[in-house]
Amino acid sequence: MIKDKLSQVLKEIFQNCNYEIEDITVTVSNRPDLCDYQCNDIFKLSKKLGKSPLKIGEEITNLKLDIIDQTFKKFEFVKPGFINMTLSDAFINENIKAINTLPKFGVQEGPQETYVIDYGGANVAKPLHVGHMRPAIVGESIKRIIKFMGHKVISDIHMGDYGLQIGQVIYGLKQEQIALEDININLLNRLYPLISAKCKEDEEVKEICATITKELQDGNPEYQKYWQKILEVSKADMKNLYDFLDVHFDLWYGESDAYAYLDAVQKMLEAKNLLVKSRGALVVEVQKEDDKKEVPPLLFQKSNGAYLYASTDLGTIYQRWQDFKPNHILYVVDNRQEMHLEQVFRVTDKLGLLKYQDLEFLGHGTVNGEDGKPYKTRNGDAPGLETLFAQTKEIFKSKKAENENMSDEDTNKIVNAILKFADLQNSREKDYIFDLNKFSDVTGKTGPYILYTYLRINKIIKELNLKEVNLNDIIYNDIDRDLRLKLLEVSHALESAFIERKPSYIADYLYNLAVCANSFYSHNHIMNLEDSEKQKNWIYILTLTNKIIEELLDLLAIKIPSKM
Repeated sequence: MIKDKLSQVLKEIFQNCNYEIEDITVTVSNRPDLCDYQCNDIFKLSKKLGKSPLKIGEEITNLKLDIIDQTFKKFEFVKPGFINMTLSDAFINENIKAINTLPKFGVQEGPQETYVIDYGGANVAKPLHVGHMRPAIVGESIKRIIKFMGHKVISDIHMGDYGLQIGQVIYGLKQEQIALEDININLLNRLYPLISAKCKEDEEVKEICATITKELQDGNPEYQKYWQKILEVSKADMKNLYDFLDVHFDLWYGESDAYAYLDAVQKMLEAKNLLVKSRGALVVEVQKEDDKKEVPPLLFQKSNGAYLYASTDLGTIYQRWQDFKPNHILYVVDNRQEMHLEQVFRVTDKLGLLKYQDLEFLGHGTVNGEDGKPYKTRNGDAPGLETLFAQTKEIFKSKKAENENMSDEDTNKIVNAILKFADLQNSREKDYIFDLNKFSDVTGKTGPYILYTYLRINKIIKELNLKEVNLNDIIYNDIDRDLRLKLLEVSHALESAFIERKPSYIADYLYNLAVCANSFYSHNHIMNLEDSEKQKNWIYILTLTNKIIEELLDLLAIKIPSKM
């Protein structure tokens, strides 16, 4: 909001010098000691007009206009072609009031569109571990951000529930003669790694498991009963773990649900002459003339008639297109899935279901240990989510004695904040080092630090219990000013997170806001103030700060405990 307003002010200033410039870019200054905001569009104008940047800059900054006096404390041209802007106190406070009173802090919503977001993606019959946490956390936050921006969002976990792991578990159940009613999550968690390891050692066992999987997909009634029970037990366990993370899906569809749509997809492919036979298999060519690297054909059906992930992903897109008519489908998945989804997106575009640009691959990096490799426990396994939650809880409680006495509800909220903020402060596509001890600190760029800031502000507001607060036109000191300027940046953080599908913009903003807020109440002793007007003014600012922190934490799916 604030950058848009400054762009409009600059546009008016340029027009007063008879310079027409459509897109004006305003950025937060990286030298706050010199100015608040900056614009370097003089270079663009200079190139277009063949006129010296110095000449244009001097013309603009020598203007005498009311709008300049109202908006800026200092407005100057700096060689070779920068406009430096320091905002007036009145302009800052006018916009603070707007942020506080306008819905969603003044963020501009576009026309409502329908999004389907595909995240979670866990495989049935396999234990959820630390690697499953990232797509769940990132996807949930992106979903909430898109909803906040006024769009309709449908979330789908899209489980892997028809793959080889099911055949492996069914084989194990039959080998151990386990009755259907005795199947439970602990049994599945034991059997899957056991049979998976056997398949790597014994080609015959691997073939049997592959045959079971194929017969399951072809409708074998005995295997279908096993599958239904495995699905029931796995989904119940997944829901418990995702509920703990406050991650929720509108749809619990799996790969198996796509099979009902494969005939329709195949008919569309045939009608458009897209299917090609290759060594008995059916493929779709997706390579383009201008591709810089090879993009292999999409394998739609194997020579033995079996379907693959690419086939079921196309079936799922067809189902979503038929049921929801989405404007966009987003996939929050591991970076390593990029080529696979590139093939799927190109075929979808060829089919005319959705345009290529409306299908978004939102790749995420891995959660790594200190050695830079995917995070493992001492015995070499990726830690299960339940184990991870318990471990995080223990580390937090060990930080200070009082933490032992916290309620389970508050402790669980803090565990969520520790894990989620640790992840979401990183740009989605980057790997990050997992360090629970560091993430649990109440200082530094951590979830507990943000929560502590909120609770400390809340305590001040409640203890003073002012019946009425207001904002006058005075900014009392530089630290006060720093906090107010940071409040003005909230809409930019939200809009950037939405446009780039990166919750890290919100996490970064929250941390920097918390730093400004901590500095503010450490230097300004609000509780003991005798000046009631100043006190009301500052409580207004702190109340808005907490309003923003609370809303933005919710977009990261982080809840605030009652105390810390």
